[in-house]
Amino acid sequence: MNKEQYMREALQEAEKAREKGEVPIGAVVVLNGEIIGRAHNLRETTNNAITHAEILAIQDACHNQNAWRLEGAELYVTLEPCPMCSGAILLSRIETVYYGAADPKAGTAGTLMNLLQDSRFNHECNVESGILAEECGAILTNFFRDLRARKKRQKES
Repeated sequence: MNKEQYMREALQEAEKAREKGEVPIGAVVVLNGEIIGRAHNLRETTNNAITHAEILAIQDACHNQNAWRLEGAELYVTLEPCPMCSGAILLSRIETVYYGAADPKAGTAGTLMNLLQDSRFNHECNVESGILAEECGAILTNFFRDLRARKKRQKES
């Protein structure tokens, strides 16, 4: 598989989130060409602020590998990681992060700041942005547009 195909797997996870009424963000962890972890946002479902796609995909990968170090692994995520997720990425020793859409409000892989490549930490990641950026951005844009329309209809009725 190539980068776009792995990002399509992450988009499938994002679609699962959307179907549950969650913010549609998905992630997959890849090691040696094999998907070893996958997940999507579950904050609304779990009422838990830390159940972001990246955190859950990393947990899945660690469980499947029976290891907390994911050295050599790649993370594909539909939206640029937030500070919390960047921390988990660094702590799990993921080698490369590929993301689709930039996050101007919370992105810490280059948009607001770049935690993943900060030499003050004991680990740095390679980062590549813009993988299927249009599709990754569209699923979020459409979700929030539909959510605003639903809230407006509820308010008017």
